Amino acid sequence: MHPIAPPVFLTRRALLRGTAAACALAATGCVTRRVPTAPQGASQLRLLGEKILPHGLQVQGTTVGGLSGLDHDPATGLWVALSDDRSERQPARCYTLRVDVRTDRLDVDVLEAITLRQAAGTPFPRRQAGGEVVDPEAIRLLPGRGGFLWTSEGDYPANQSPTLKQARLDGSHVRDFEVPAALQFAQRPGTGPRANLTFEGLALTPDARTAWVGMEAALQQDGPEPGVGRPGGPCRFTAFDVASGRAVRQVAYLPDAIPQAPVLPGAADNGVSEILMIDASRMLVLERAFMAGVGLSLRIYEIDIRDGSDTLALPRLEPGNHRPCPKRFVADFAQLGLSRLDNTEGMCWGPRLPGGRRTLVVVSDDNFRSQQVTQFAAFEYLGQE
Repeated sequence: MHPIAPPVFLTRRALLRGTAAACALAATGCVTRRVPTAPQGASQLRLLGEKILPHGLQVQGTTVGGLSGLDHDPATGLWVALSDDRSERQPARCYTLRVDVRTDRLDVDVLEAITLRQAAGTPFPRRQAGGEVVDPEAIRLLPGRGGFLWTSEGDYPANQSPTLKQARLDGSHVRDFEVPAALQFAQRPGTGPRANLTFEGLALTPDARTAWVGMEAALQQDGPEPGVGRPGGPCRFTAFDVASGRAVRQVAYLPDAIPQAPVLPGAADNGVSEILMIDASRMLVLERAFMAGVGLSLRIYEIDIRDGSDTLALPRLEPGNHRPCPKRFVADFAQLGLSRLDNTEGMCWGPRLPGGRRTLVVVSDDNFRSQQVTQFAAFEYLGQE
């Protein structure tokens, strides 16, 4: 018998792509059940604590919500969280936080709002106003208060491709990285990224010389989105040299099938929502699935980027022309004792515990909807370092 979950949640992607019937189901607040867990091995995470922020929390005239990226600099103690507001409510922004991780609890306070700015120094506009439209998704702090990197999924209707950007700590623009043409919205039908399925994850190597950007789903020419009982096509994870801003390598990652059929046909998805380096070559990958009328699935896997072939120069990924990175099970969030599962999109390393073990901290994107929550959770990482 599975525990009863809170009212059904729609992920941002499902809201954009789901049917009107799925939206109607969510609006009724129907009770759903958690997705059954798959027996994949012992979990490498142990829950320390969780904190849910008040819905609609106001900080410096902005609404705290849509938190899709999270990072922490252990040298300075700085914490940042990135909102995926496309300047629709307030200008695109990130927040500084105070996060207290203990062996038996977690506390989080939002301190300051930082407006992300264009090269001209102005905030990013709403789509209706014209100009560059951004959909912020992931953030990583650079060492030595060198600012941060952040990704935007771009805007398909406005023909604005995904970007990787560098900013100062005050949110002012430093530069855009050079995104390979294959990862930009294409002119030819059937090729390039799918709308709203682009730069969802961002990881930085410990030496801060390489930034990895993870696609949420496969390029159109590389394979399908995941289905029930059918894994998705390979997602491309691209390494950028931070000094030059150019792509230098790429590997393929195979996302799981959608764990369970939705109650309403078509209103289901699975994709990569965040990536995080363990060390110079090993990476954690967070997969998030949504099934209307069923609930959410959140699973973390580990890959070694040395085990995958370089796909950067391949225009199309087909069986036999590349070697995807094998993945190893780390944790299923349904097994970790959380009060609820929501749309978790941010993931970073927290401070070490007194015994020396790492902590992993995650945050969910509430899509600015009252039926969802902004949930922080902290775990002790039991995996090999």
